[in-house]
Amino acid sequence: MFYLILIILLVIAAVLLCFVVLIQNSKGGGLAAGFSSSNAILGVRKATDILDKLTWGLAIFIVVVSIISAWAIPSQVGKGSAIQQQALEEAGTNPYDLPAGTAAPFTESQNTGDAE
Repeated sequence: MFYLILIILLVIAAVLLCFVVLIQNSKGGGLAAGFSSSNAILGVRKATDILDKLTWGLAIFIVVVSIISAWAIPSQVGKGSAIQQQALEEAGTNPYDLPAGTAAPFTESQNTGDAE
């Protein structure tokens, strides 16, 4: 459950970071040019400072939560990985893994040569 909460927080922070980066004023004007009312309230310089700090804060939050979620990944204790389990299952059904001294299976091609 803890891992799921961390993943949800990461997705929310990533979406917010995308919006904050798009709103920032770039050299070409960006989307921030359309928000003239927010520039009038906070002033142009303060709005960019807030967006700049919010960008760095979200980026740091994503890094920290990513590290914590890597530590909190649910593990399968004693079961091994899914790839190892599949390899063990296939090893039991593989016809080429026959023990020494076992005869090869009879095929029709061996029978057709004797019929003539």
